[in-house]
Parts: sequence; C-alpha cells; structure tokens
Amino acid sequence: MKLKSIALAACLLIATSSLLAAPEDDPAAGVKRASELASLMQLGEQMKTSVGEKTNQMLGKAMMLLGVPYKRGGSTSETGFDCSGFVRHIYETSIGRLLPRRAEEQATVTDKIDRSELNPGDLVFFNTMRRTFSHVGIYLGDGKFIHAPSVGKAVRVDDLRTAYWTKRFTGARRVQETQTPETANR
Repeated sequence: MKLKSIALAACLLIATSSLLAAPEDDPAAGVKRASELASLMQLGEQMKTSVGEKTNQMLGKAMMLLGVPYKRGGSTSETGFDCSGFVRHIYETSIGRLLPRRAEEQATVTDKIDRSELNPGDLVFFNTMRRTFSHVGIYLGDGKFIHAPSVGKAVRVDDLRTAYWTKRFTGARRVQETQTPETANR
C-alpha cells in the first residue's frame, strides 16, 4: 500500500513537471505554475487518503496520462484521447469495467447522483456541443476533474467551479460496481 502511494505521488510529480518546464517570460506565470503544482500535489495527497484502493489506482492511472493530446475518436495513450475514450480507457484498464464509447451512452449506463454527492472516480458531464452529456470527465475531488478537453489541447485537470464548467455542467453519475459472486450476495 505504501509503495502504491509513493508511486501515485511520483506520477503526480512527473505529470505536473510540465507546469514548470516552460521558459520564464513572465515572473507571474512562474508563480502561477508553482501554485498549480502545489494544488495538484495537495489534491494527490487528498486522493490517497480519501478513496479506496481501486479508485486510488484508477485516479493514479488517469493522472499519469496528463498531457496526452486530444484526438477525436481516440482511445489510447499512443493515438490520443477524446473525452469519452479517455474515461472508457481509464475504467477498462484500471478496474476492468467496460463503459460504452460515447459520453451520452456512458451517462445512460451509470447511476445519477447529486453534485453534492460526488466522490473521486465519479463521472461529471457537460453540455459543450449544444446537447446534454456531450462531454465527460472523471471527478478527482476538491472540485477538480480530469478530462480530454478538445482539439489542440491535452488531458488535463480543471476545476468544476470555474464559470465555463459551472455553466455547462449537466450532471454527475456513479459507475456501478461490476457484479461478482461476492457482491451479488450483499
């Protein structure tokens, strides 16, 4: 368990190193990047202590993909991701749960929850293309989510509380636990 926590912290450090890698044209930009790095490190610490082992592993895998370019229809780290391809990839490779390919289909097969009930690993949906559930991301905690935003951008962490995402938020969903013999008897 301790090794996995160390691995998650290392992944967060590697993934966020790009925040400090850009040349310093503007001293304020350096301060902003340092602040963003500190915020992501703090979020990583919160994730480690507030979620279960499977969710911790899933979010760690998601954070390792920070910076992977957006690609419409993409579903691998080699080719790039679109939003639903990213979510599908993370759930499939980390916990073995295969979700549908499209964001609106992912919303259909998951359980609706109130925004106040969000836990790390839950899905957050947005209307970014004049239709409900046209964009999806994975909630990390502390108002933050990870997603593949759009053409010309890369997998990144954003804040649900910013005006852009607040205006477009269309719902939160929880992925049902896959049924195993152990869970079927509960």
